[in-house]
Amino acid sequence: MAPWYVALLMGLVEGLTEFLPVSSTGHLILAGHLMGFTGPKAQTFEIAIQLGAILSVVVLYRERFTGLLRSNPARTFSGLRGQLLLFLTSLPALVVGFLAHHAIRKHLFGPHTVALAFALGAVAMIAVEAHAARQSRVRKVAGLDSLSPGLALGIGCFQCLSLWPGFSRSGATIMGGMLLNVDRRTAAEYSFLAAVPVMCAAVGYDLLLNWHSLEPGDLGFLAAGFVVSFFAAIAAVKIFIGLVSRMTLVPFALYRLALAPLVWFFWPA
Repeated sequence: MAPWYVALLMGLVEGLTEFLPVSSTGHLILAGHLMGFTGPKAQTFEIAIQLGAILSVVVLYRERFTGLLRSNPARTFSGLRGQLLLFLTSLPALVVGFLAHHAIRKHLFGPHTVALAFALGAVAMIAVEAHAARQSRVRKVAGLDSLSPGLALGIGCFQCLSLWPGFSRSGATIMGGMLLNVDRRTAAEYSFLAAVPVMCAAVGYDLLLNWHSLEPGDLGFLAAGFVVSFFAAIAAVKIFIGLVSRMTLVPFALYRLALAPLVWFFWPA
């Protein structure tokens, strides 16, 4: 494996970007190229440390997740109905991801494809925010308990865009929610919850395919990245939720637009 500082930096990148609309996968690819951390082991490490970010959401929203185990009349996002909503949101990306897994890995995991996804995702964010401004007087769906099965499935269809590294799973989910008339904060919170089942399935599948590339001596390196990813993700989620009610996605779009040409011209293909 690489030096220990690489594990810490990669864990930090994963944790800070996983639930922001900037694409953690894209940033991990770029950070790996910058530090010379590439190849099968690097890919497996990048997959594994996502579990730290997933665990952070389970911890932060533990009441919502434990609520899925039993119905609560005061909360419609609970019990079997809550499970159904998450299933409907996860289904499109799981099906498309399973069918196109090889093609995505072969053709979309590179700095240039990531740069293009950064740019297109940024343009989409600006367009969605412009649409939201025009619809500002329309009553929004607010609160996780206001989501319907149709909205959950619709958001899941938008989540398929995140299969292109660099587009951003949280960005695609939030934009999908906003286009379907869900308020920005609710869309952001739901993007965190919806990340857990689809990421667990994707990460589990990838680890099953690639675990053989790791050796027992690599486990400490992996654990360091996992722990840093967990705590960084907790901080990122708390800060983002605090900001999302007071700001639009445009600053994230501008960041992506600024980063895209740097990636395109200065990272090797």
